[in-house]
Amino acid sequence: MAKLSFSATVAAFAEKIPGAVEAVFKEAVHDVTEEMLKPTGAGGRMRVDTGFLRASALASTTAMPTINRSSGPTDGASYAFDFGHIEAVILGADVNDTIYVGFTAGYAVYREFGANGQAPDAFVRGAAQQWQGIVDRKAGELKRRLGL
Repeated sequence: MAKLSFSATVAAFAEKIPGAVEAVFKEAVHDVTEEMLKPTGAGGRMRVDTGFLRASALASTTAMPTINRSSGPTDGASYAFDFGHIEAVILGADVNDTIYVGFTAGYAVYREFGANGQAPDAFVRGAAQQWQGIVDRKAGELKRRLGL
């Protein structure tokens, strides 16, 4: 059976429920982003040593965050991750916006695609591939919450 598009997944009940498409969109973006940033120790694909890569994650509705080729962790330092900035961008977005989530860490692309004999982590691509399933799950959850 063919997968339905985002709009087709929620269209059946969206006309009857104001804000349904926006709710599913924002919840799905949130979950895909959480999946992308999930450490390997929690079942995700992102290796977290110092936390620098994860802490460099940013979100925007205007452009993809730019990698700073010279940025990396300081020896012996550890970096805390705060989902608050990303959550604020998601919550402030309109359903017609594109939400970009990317990294500023100079080595982000090497972790994603692999380099120097290391296998790719594919934390971005792996999460993006789950988009349709997450949308379907979020639409189902919303329908259940609304008693549909």
